Amino acid sequence: MSRTLITFVSMSGNTEDIATILKETLESEGQNVSYTFMDEISIEDIENYDNILIGSYTWGDGDLPYEAEDFYDELEKGTLQGQKIGCFGSGDRDYPQYCEAVNLFAERALEAGGDVFSEKLKIELYPETDEQILECQTFARNFLKWVEKGKVDFHVS
Repeated sequence: MSRTLITFVSMSGNTEDIATILKETLESEGQNVSYTFMDEISIEDIENYDNILIGSYTWGDGDLPYEAEDFYDELEKGTLQGQKIGCFGSGDRDYPQYCEAVNLFAERALEAGGDVFSEKLKIELYPETDEQILECQTFARNFLKWVEKGKVDFHVS
């Protein structure tokens, strides 16, 4: 079974709520999931995971929050080689760059050699409605299907 890391930054708890739904959904599908704040994990630690879900809220007008900057800066070419990456976050549509941190992390993960899931999860403020919760659960399940699709079983006869 593959190991999945969910790492995120959250100021008001919105992105953490999304991360919790993702974790619970993946665990309900039998996945081994670790869950941590972004500033509590090193780039070296992420080498131990096959799959990584990166979550961030967007600060101001499309900026990364300061708590995410070190992690973002450490994602250099080759640091995510061979790993499956998904990106998610919360945002506010009142700002012109809605959930831009999600896009920034997806682009950076691709530059760092990760195999990045094309679907991105962007939630307005926090996941409070049944529709938003279902959107989070569907994203987690689609990510898992995408990860599983990339695996090849070899049978010796």
